[in-house]
Parts: sequence; structure tokens; C-alpha cells
Amino acid sequence: MSNTLAIAGKELRGYFASPMGWVILGLFALLFGFFYYTFMDLFVRQSMQLSQFGQGPQAMNVNQYMIRPLLQNTSVIILFVLPMITMRTYAEEKRSGTIELLLTSPVTDLQIIVGKFLGAMALYTAMLLVTAVYMGLLYRFGDPEVGPIASGYLGLLLLGGCFIAVGLLVSSMTKNQIVAGMATFGTFLMLWVVSWIGDSAGPTMRTVLSYLSITDHFDDFSKGIIDTKHIVYYLSFITLGLFLTAKAVDSERWRG
Repeated sequence: MSNTLAIAGKELRGYFASPMGWVILGLFALLFGFFYYTFMDLFVRQSMQLSQFGQGPQAMNVNQYMIRPLLQNTSVIILFVLPMITMRTYAEEKRSGTIELLLTSPVTDLQIIVGKFLGAMALYTAMLLVTAVYMGLLYRFGDPEVGPIASGYLGLLLLGGCFIAVGLLVSSMTKNQIVAGMATFGTFLMLWVVSWIGDSAGPTMRTVLSYLSITDHFDDFSKGIIDTKHIVYYLSFITLGLFLTAKAVDSERWRG
């Protein structure tokens, strides 16, 4: 466990040792703030329009009309941002030649993979924590429900974990960070739109593709619903991604 945490700490320090970690945090906060302001402004204007008809602002639920679309758009943001986190995990090690040192060190492949995964998840968690400032402002001037927000953030955390697991797998297959980033984004996008293909397929195929869609499982979280089938899906997806990464790293060890 100590080796795993040491690798995770090394990865996290590596993000902030260069401007990349700060740029990612700043970009995510900026994009989240833009959507936050947009949906807040829309919510206020719609509430004022309703008040003219004597219904009052209480006629609109802030969780349904602001927080839910905000969290759904946040899932789109991480589609673009997370490849920047995962593209360097293995590709940079291969480019700099430190992968040989890592693979010959007294740590197992599992410790390496889980350590890198936890390091990337720590940065992603920090990104989500930055948005707590916006939610704090919402609580200061509004009265949102805690449950849907908590479930929404849980969904974002699980969704991000799946993306990171896929990013680790892609990064372990190349030594070029740009290639890793582009391939990771392409894989994310495919997992995102797979349910759209099912719209023109038969009922059985539509059901299968809808289940495989990584974002369809997030909808219930954004509504404040925590369903065990979605949690099992995300955890299984993460496990599969890390397992395939282990196989890719193992093949690298044998080639080395």
C-alpha cells in the first residue's frame, strides 16, 4: 500500500511541478463558472417571468432547472479536460526513458497502475472541489436540495474514474502524449455517442448500446437518484480498464 501511495504522490506532484496541473484546474474552473453563470442567469430570468403571472420564484425548482443541467454540462467538460490528465501517465514515462526504471523497481504492475490511477483521481477530485465555491454561493443566496447535488457529484466522480481508467489504457500503448490525448478523446467520444447509434437499431441492440453508453448511466445521478446498477456499471468499467492496462504494462515489461 505504501508503494501505491508513493506512486500516487509522485504522479500528483508531477502534475503541479509543471504548469499543466494549474492550467487544467484553471480551465475547468473557468468553463464550470461559465456554465454556472449561464444557467443561473437563465433561472433568474425565468423566475422573474413567472412572478409576473403571480406564480413567484418558488414555482421553479433550482435543482431541476439549474443544478441538473449544470452537472450534465460538467460531464461534457470532463470529456475534453480529462485526456489532458491521462495522456502523460505512461506516454511521458516511455518518452523520457523512465519506464524501464519503473518496471524494474521493486513494485508490482498492480501497484504502479493503481498508484497512477489514484494520482490522476486526486487531481480530478481537486477539480471537483474547486466547484464547491460555486455551490457555496448557491447555498448562500438560494435553497437547493443537498441530495441531488451529492448524487450528482458522486456520478461525476464515477464517470471521471471510468474516463481515467480508459486514459491510462490508451497512454500505456504509446509514447507520444499528443497521440495518447487524441486517441483518449476519440475513445471517450465513442463511449459518449454509442447510444445514439442504438436509436436507429432494433429494440435489443438499442437496449445493449444504451447500457454500454457511459453517459446514459449518469442521468439518474444528475436527477438525485443513486441506483446500484449504475454504480456496478461504473466500478466494473473502471476495473476492466485497469485490468487491460495491467495487461498492456505486462507486455511492455516482457518486451523490455
